[in-house]
Amino acid sequence: MTLLITVFAAVICTALWYFKLHDSKLMFGRLCLMYWGAALMWTVDAVFEYVEQEAAFFDPAAHDMLNDAFLGLSAAALGLVIWLVMLLIKDPRHVLRNTLTKKE
Repeated sequence: MTLLITVFAAVICTALWYFKLHDSKLMFGRLCLMYWGAALMWTVDAVFEYVEQEAAFFDPAAHDMLNDAFLGLSAAALGLVIWLVMLLIKDPRHVLRNTLTKKE
């Protein structure tokens, strides 16, 4: 489930970047790279787990699938949080700076 969730996040993020959000100021490409990196990491994990368990790999218990789903959602959420922190630090459109320095 972790692999599936991160691949879906990577594909959706890449499609959005390709068709709409390829503005380099928003650093959307970095978010795509984070998700693709996570998907690659979970792919390697799945390969090694398959080598270790063989046929049992395709018959996981329900609680294992639920734990993997929570882990995948947590990884996707952490990627978004890291991306948002990077945006807040860089502040490409000066929204945060203008809000903090606004004089009334």
